[in-house]
Amino acid sequence: MSEDRYLTFALAKGRLADKTLELLAQIGISCGEMYDKKSRKLIFVNEEKKLRFFLSKGPDVPTYVEYGAADIGVAGKDTILEENKRAYEVLDLGFGACRMCVCGPASAKELLLHHERIRVASKYPVIAKDYFYNKKHQTVDIIKLNGSVELGPIVGLSDVIVDIVETGSTLKENGLEVLEEICPLSARMIVNQVSMQMETERIRNLISQLKNVVDKDY
Repeated sequence: MSEDRYLTFALAKGRLADKTLELLAQIGISCGEMYDKKSRKLIFVNEEKKLRFFLSKGPDVPTYVEYGAADIGVAGKDTILEENKRAYEVLDLGFGACRMCVCGPASAKELLLHHERIRVASKYPVIAKDYFYNKKHQTVDIIKLNGSVELGPIVGLSDVIVDIVETGSTLKENGLEVLEEICPLSARMIVNQVSMQMETERIRNLISQLKNVVDKDY
């Protein structure tokens, strides 16, 4: 493909975008406009490298990438699994590391052990369903919550929750604990399937440079 074509990045707003920009800066890619907090711009351009960047809500990143509005995206593994869009996951960026777990009171261990029909509260119903139905072969009722899922078992809405665990201190404070680990999570880079074929060399080169930095840092 022509070098005149811009490669477009969709970055999840907040800490993930900040860390990604730090990483890109280490391989000589920067976009000064993005550091201007007062800017009302939606799309930021690096003319020299023919790159475009935009920020979006985390759950929208895989959508932009699947439909080709972005060639490359950076989002949390939790978001990628939950949104379940078509894209190539090409690199674990190493930051934002945590775990997706089944949590609840210690008494719920027995329910999990005996594959009882239980109620599971989660912000991540797709991940929860995949884990219980496809990996554990346990029939459960999944309740979607948007706020503090720890409330689920405390107020009797659910037996357990499926949620992200970083330190586990919030769980402990509320009399809950990690009962089963589903998978490790961190920031990942994803690529549109068509872009990967059309811009193979540019994208592979970018991945290779970033991988060198990530391997050195972690």
